[in-house]
Amino acid sequence: MSITERLSHEIKSAMLAKNADRLSTLRLLKSAIGYAQIEFKKDTLSDAEAIPLVQKEVKKRLDAADQFEKGGRPELAARERAECLVLQEFLPARLSDEELTAMVETAIKDLNATSKKDMGLVMRAVQSKALGRADGKSISAVVGKLLP
Repeated sequence: MSITERLSHEIKSAMLAKNADRLSTLRLLKSAIGYAQIEFKKDTLSDAEAIPLVQKEVKKRLDAADQFEKGGRPELAARERAECLVLQEFLPARLSDEELTAMVETAIKDLNATSKKDMGLVMRAVQSKALGRADGKSISAVVGKLLP
């Protein structure tokens, strides 16, 4: 089942359960996907196109929660973090450190990367293979550690 199909199913379930908080979060995600469909001029988005949108929405919620905490509004920060948990259900499982290291080592070997100046090439290769299962920060840390 694709992300968009699963999203529609989860919206129906939230409606039946009368879970207003979950329903509003899911509708926000559906809206973001709808805007992306218009932007890309497509009827449906593939999972590879939808995952970055979900990641972007998660990042927005985490940033907002941090700002609310700095502003002394813990109740709003808690709400943003709750929304973040709902959105993370639509992301694929994270790569373990060992899997990520193995993926980076393979990319370095395939690209014949020898120095830090090849870091961008390795990062792009790993990000295309990881497909949302690892964030850029963790990939960068592993690539920086493995490249001389």
